[in-house]
Order: sequence, then C-alpha cells, then structure tokens
Amino acid sequence: MSLFSDNIRHLRMKKEVSQAIVAESLAITRDRLAKYEEGKSQPPFEILIKLSHYYHISIDLLLTADIRKVDIDGLMQLEDNRILLPIAVDREGENTIEVIPHKARAGYLSGYSDPEFIESLQHISLPFLPQGKYRAFPVAGDSMPPHREGSFIIGKYIESLGEVRDGRTYILLTRNEGIVYKRLNRNGKNSLTLISDNTFYEPYDVKLSDVLEIWEYSCSIATKEYEPDSLEPQSIRDMFSSLRNEIKALKNIQS
Repeated sequence: MSLFSDNIRHLRMKKEVSQAIVAESLAITRDRLAKYEEGKSQPPFEILIKLSHYYHISIDLLLTADIRKVDIDGLMQLEDNRILLPIAVDREGENTIEVIPHKARAGYLSGYSDPEFIESLQHISLPFLPQGKYRAFPVAGDSMPPHREGSFIIGKYIESLGEVRDGRTYILLTRNEGIVYKRLNRNGKNSLTLISDNTFYEPYDVKLSDVLEIWEYSCSIATKEYEPDSLEPQSIRDMFSSLRNEIKALKNIQS
C-alpha cells in the first residue's frame, strides 16, 4: 500500500469509526473508500480536501509523512489545515523553543511544515515567556539594529493577520525571500509593508498570498558583544544616512 493509503487507514482506526461512516461523510461509497485505503485507487483532489477536513490534518502530511510516526496530539492546528506545527514539550510539560541555526536558515522555507525537520532542531527553554508557540530565528544582515549578524530573534507564532499590530516587529516566512525580520504596517487587505529600522534600506510591500508564517517579536539573544565605536558596514551606513538627512534639512532651510 502507498503512504497515503496507510495514513488514511491509520487515522480512521485511531478515530475508531467504520469505513461506512467515513464514506458517508465524504459523500462516496464504502467500496470506493476501501480502494483508497488498500492503495488500489488514488482519490481526486476534491476527495483529498474532504479527507483533510474530516481528519483535521493537512494534505501535505497525508501525502508525504508517515503519520503513524507523528505525534498527532502534539501538533498545532492552523487555519484551513494549511500546515501543522509540531510542538516540542519538555519533561515538565512546558513548551520548548526550536532553534533554527544559521546553517539551516536557507532550508527552513522547504522544511517549516515537515515534522521531521522541526524535530531535528535543537531546543531551548526560557521560563519567563508566557504561554504560546515560540521559535528562534537567526539574524542576517544589518537592516534591524541593534540586532547584529549572528543574533537570534525569538518569535511567538501569530495565527491570524488580525493579531498583527502596526509598527511592531515580526519574523516572516515568505515564498520569495524565506526568513525576514522587519517592522510591519498593514497597508491594505492584500499586502503588508515591511520596514527596516536601518533607514539605509527602503520599505517594500509583500503580498499576503506570499506570506507563509508570521512570528511576533518576543525577545532576542545576542551572540556578540555590542561595540558602539565599531566601523562595521552598519555603522558606516548609519553615518551616511545621518549625513543624508542633514543635507536634506539644510536644503529645506535654504529653499
């Protein structure tokens, strides 16, 4: 049998319902469901959607993961069964924080919904954080001072766009850029404006359809000591930005 057929058979048995009950909920015959469970036939897309809704599990997991090896009770359900987030719990039952290392930053875009990828990550615990789902993301570049390259931003998972507050900072996972950390503004129903605290970088818009995850800033971990007098690229850019603003102010006075 295929992985998919094993999965739907396992889910039905775990739910302790008969093929007849499931088939009735899917508006198909019991014999047709039996062929799916035995791997003798593959369901069309509309039946995949119905199975996803019936078992409250995403289509990608139904097709690509061995659900018998996944802790279903330890997964967070997202809107419309889009994906399922594995939740790591320590011995005391408290949520732990998965850490995305710098070397795995590029792979997160393809692995964010893969339970095996998430479970392979290192975990930490911070007792002062309130209840929620947290993940630590590596900082890249110099667009969001004082967070430097090598630091980590710990974000709390946001389930709906309604929780996003203008002017606050968030980690986003987007289809085109992967992981980005920016200050957000909701400039309309279909897009978000991403703003860097380093004014050297111009704001830009991202379509909501390209946003896969949003994590609200909770705290950060610095891995390097802050050096206020260093002449790193960020410091040089800040100086040029300050000069640019001063020149603009002088021009305005002269005019």
